[in-house]
Amino acid sequence: MKLLYQKVKKRLQFYGLLLFSIATSFCCYAQEENLDDIDGLIDELFFNDQQFLDELIEGGLTYNFLYTSVSYNTNTFFSGRDSGTDQFNIIPQVSYYHSSGFNASISGIYYQNFAPAWDFTSVSVGYFNTIGKQKNFNYNLGYTHFFYSDDFDDFTNSIDLSVGFRNTKRTLGTTLAASYLFGTDTSLQLVSNSFLNINLKRTSNLALRFRPNISFIIADQTYTFSSIIRSPLGPRIVTVVQEVFDLLNTQLSFPLSLSTKSWDFEIGYHLNLPNAVSNESNLSNTNFFSFSVGYLLDLNKN
Repeated sequence: MKLLYQKVKKRLQFYGLLLFSIATSFCCYAQEENLDDIDGLIDELFFNDQQFLDELIEGGLTYNFLYTSVSYNTNTFFSGRDSGTDQFNIIPQVSYYHSSGFNASISGIYYQNFAPAWDFTSVSVGYFNTIGKQKNFNYNLGYTHFFYSDDFDDFTNSIDLSVGFRNTKRTLGTTLAASYLFGTDTSLQLVSNSFLNINLKRTSNLALRFRPNISFIIADQTYTFSSIIRSPLGPRIVTVVQEVFDLLNTQLSFPLSLSTKSWDFEIGYHLNLPNAVSNESNLSNTNFFSFSVGYLLDLNKN
């Protein structure tokens, strides 16, 4: 029974990393005296995978700031899969960005009903830049280290690369992020995110946006399960280990964001469409709501 618990726990922690990778991002912008410029940067804050940073660079802006955010999810699903425990999760994060391209972040995740409730803390460093004359392409290369609250050491490090494209009007785009996880075990995960940015209201100091997006999670995962085989001595139960690299989950998100000066608020509805792999079957669709609030601290003004 203890061995089964450990296997389930490791599986959930692996899925937790996938959840964490699409639930967090480096969120920030630069403040200038022009309120219209501020608004144009604020309204990008809650996009995943640094989809807004190319605007900072192409605008020739100098920035040096901290951005703090807290996200609350009404329920927890691991790659869209229901663990059997209804619980909320909270993800606090502090990010730093400099106009040189250097960025850093510290974050973690708290689960309502897990023990320990604080699962891990992650520390990341990276470098961001754009590609091409139009600067519609961007990339971020980074490294992440995970500090777990228990003795889980399968994946304690991650090398991350994300590349993104947005149209000239910044109304739609897509990002592909790849992470190589390693520790006592290794794994590869790919997260694709495509988005649409719809202006509902925009003034000199306020932005209201609707940002529907779709994400695909593909990962390398090891499944261990029992199977009954025939033998000369009768039926036998054997342990089967199967390695798969497949689509684990498709997520549809419908977030509504409100940005005003240094504050940002977002509410969203998320629908998971998990894909059964290996010996999985009868996976149900899942859904949850999310709430986020963020605040910017401009270090150039201190």
